[in-house]
Amino acid sequence: MTLARIRSVVDLTPYPRPEPLDAEGKRTATDTLLKWLLRERGMIAAFSATTEKKRMLVRGYMNERPAHPIPSEILAIQDRLFWTESLERGILSPETLPQRNGISLWQGDITRLAADGIVNAANKGLLGCFLPNHNCIDNVIHSAAGMQLRDDCAKLIAAQGHEEDCGDCKITRAYNLPSRYVLHTVGPMVRREVAEQDRALLRSCYNSCLDLAAEAGLRSVAFCCISTGVFSFPQAEAAEIATGAVLRWKMRHPENDMQIIFNTFLDSDTEIYRKILALV
Repeated sequence: MTLARIRSVVDLTPYPRPEPLDAEGKRTATDTLLKWLLRERGMIAAFSATTEKKRMLVRGYMNERPAHPIPSEILAIQDRLFWTESLERGILSPETLPQRNGISLWQGDITRLAADGIVNAANKGLLGCFLPNHNCIDNVIHSAAGMQLRDDCAKLIAAQGHEEDCGDCKITRAYNLPSRYVLHTVGPMVRREVAEQDRALLRSCYNSCLDLAAEAGLRSVAFCCISTGVFSFPQAEAAEIATGAVLRWKMRHPENDMQIIFNTFLDSDTEIYRKILALV
């Protein structure tokens, strides 16, 4: 799907930042969202719990919720709560990260990065993770961005007419994340041993994301460790493919000064990338 086609399906204009909430406002917003989500499920909020427990329930019910239209007043409450939480997590500008040949390495929560785009390791449905409060990156990104992200992805899949192909990329707004956009890509799932097709598809993920990011005018993109974790691609080989694909893309596009960030979460991934990048 071309960028022009994506723009015809979902809105890619900058998403407005709402006023943040104080502590009481956060409690009220959490209660309101929980009551709405329960009513949508045909349930009644007839229990008491801490705000932390209620917030966990909000996330879990959101994770299970299929893509459906959301009342504007609910979105406004959600956006103020989620943007407040983004501010509280702490926003990190890519410009503060050390660079070498336009490449940075940073270990931490990708939902804190104010890069123009962050890459989500999606599944073929492209709708995010439906497991309540699961800590895969797909769930974390959707849960922090807001319910609009799943709706946008559903529109893209409907317009496309089939599930997302492995190695391709779609772009949506990032909504309540500090980044402007989310680049959704589906990496290969390794069954037993890594096949050459797996390597080619993983390489395609990086190329597709960079091509689309460049076409959209993004100046910085943060990549998660695509296909590692539950998709079982070996960490070291995945990192070698990722860095190789990025370096070759930069060589093919010397006119583009996009900052590319390898975002890691595990210490083991950080060490692998550190050793590889020391050689380039």
